[in-house]
Amino acid sequence: MPELKNIDLSRDAAAALYVKDEIVAVVFAVTAGELASREGPNRYSADDALITGSTGDCWSVSRQRFEAKYQPVAPLPAGADGPYRARPVPVLARQMTQAFSVARCAGGDLLHGAARDWLLQYAPGDFGIVQDARFRQVYRRLAQA
Repeated sequence: MPELKNIDLSRDAAAALYVKDEIVAVVFAVTAGELASREGPNRYSADDALITGSTGDCWSVSRQRFEAKYQPVAPLPAGADGPYRARPVPVLARQMTQAFSVARCAGGDLLHGAARDWLLQYAPGDFGIVQDARFRQVYRRLAQA
């Protein structure tokens, strides 16, 4: 399985912008740990968000990035455990034709994807993988300008 390195989906003609439309369940970690996602390990620190998506998939998001990506569902106060909606932040995504792996970030957890899974780029050097069925359920393509 090839490990993707030096990837930049902004220069990939097969990539496009998508937004996530999903309400997720969030619990903020009390201690550091690791959770197992379908794509691989997700190490997290105390106070990071541990997320369960509408399809049952689990992952972690650092506290520093969480507020930019999710907003509480009223009447939940920000920072409390409970339901959060994904903010409509565009991400670059490309469906892959073969199995692959990619680091979440430089020196980060190594994630593994299958053929037809989607490679997501949140920012330069910041990646995720989403299974095709889940991607089709919670992401929508943005109209091209």
